[in-house]
Amino acid sequence: MIRIEGLLRKVIGLDAASIGSSQIQRTVRLRMKRLGIKKPEEYHQLLEKSPAEMSELIEEVVVTETWFFRDQEPFVAFTQLAMQWLTQNPGGTLRVLSVPCSSGEEPYSLAMALLDLNVPMHRLSIHAVDISAHALARAKHAIYGKNSFRSKDLGFRDRHFRHSKEGYVLNSQVRECVQFHHDNLLGDDFLKGHPPYDFIFCRNLLIYFDRATQARAFDKLQALLTTSGVLFVGSAELPLVTENGFVNANVPMAFACRKLDSRNGKGRETLARSNASARLANPKTSSEAASTGSALAQKADKTELRPVRVENEKPRDLDLAQELADRGQLDEAAAICEDWLRNEGPSFRAFYLLGLVHDAAGDELAVEFYRKALYLEPNHYETLLQLSLLLEKKGDTASARAFKRRAEKAQPKN
Repeated sequence: MIRIEGLLRKVIGLDAASIGSSQIQRTVRLRMKRLGIKKPEEYHQLLEKSPAEMSELIEEVVVTETWFFRDQEPFVAFTQLAMQWLTQNPGGTLRVLSVPCSSGEEPYSLAMALLDLNVPMHRLSIHAVDISAHALARAKHAIYGKNSFRSKDLGFRDRHFRHSKEGYVLNSQVRECVQFHHDNLLGDDFLKGHPPYDFIFCRNLLIYFDRATQARAFDKLQALLTTSGVLFVGSAELPLVTENGFVNANVPMAFACRKLDSRNGKGRETLARSNASARLANPKTSSEAASTGSALAQKADKTELRPVRVENEKPRDLDLAQELADRGQLDEAAAICEDWLRNEGPSFRAFYLLGLVHDAAGDELAVEFYRKALYLEPNHYETLLQLSLLLEKKGDTASARAFKRRAEKAQPKN
């Protein structure tokens, strides 16, 4: 199984620790059962020889869970900044990239957000890319079930969809704004020959990569983004971004960033001016936005700074995982955490519990899970303490001391 995990890392950059080896193993066993293969070594040989089977395995491993306007704040920030760009570039075409785009909900949401502000279609160019051919087929089909509509405001569904026996059918105007591409972000020829983009949405992908693969991905994103462009990432990924040539755009809850101009050191100053302009820009009044029926547009006009929230967990699910782990039912606890990450997205508590589970089993993956928890909660006392103890046990005394010092600073006061 380790060799198969190595192939997945090589082809799509997947860090097995991010979704759990047990999840990959279950998927591999299902593929082997369907193909009548008894030994993992035989399946590994098939994967090396058959691109088609590798594609099938990737289809079943990759996470495709998404819905329209998932996390509203990034879309609010996008509409503000996009309208500013369109105002400053009369006649220009706004270029947007969504990667990975899964079954199309994100890029179609971007299109609907701007169409609701009466942006002409000819001024939009939205490219959507995914490694999953199955997901892209669903995106192009553009018929969605109730699971794709989970936001509180569903007014956009009345405006842009019609209901049918198959589900909700997206109208042609929105579909024509988005071009889909089957490609791999880590491939040598990824979007080769395409001009850079003004906005890139790459949310909740980088956290599934190891450090080396993250660095490769950031190099690609750097090259694909215009000098003044904005990159949107997931909440867990913002610390990674600021370590790889970007600066936080300081837009509350949007998890947006810009390139740091290392040549003249003016990245932060340019960023501050741009953010100030975005807050002052008011391309449509609230009443005009209301006339389009877009609650998102209204919210974009009056967004205010507020404290950043890392995540919105359902504590009962992870409480159960904690109880199972405490009773020694490690596999059951891990399964709950893995389901959480697959369906709800990154969670520091899920990563922390997976770290405890793998730590108890003597699995080296515990280190990676603890580190991922600290991406989200850098000052989580228990994670810092557990990681310091584990590193000391592994003989990495220097790192253990560093994490122990951080744990001492983060220790709750009595």
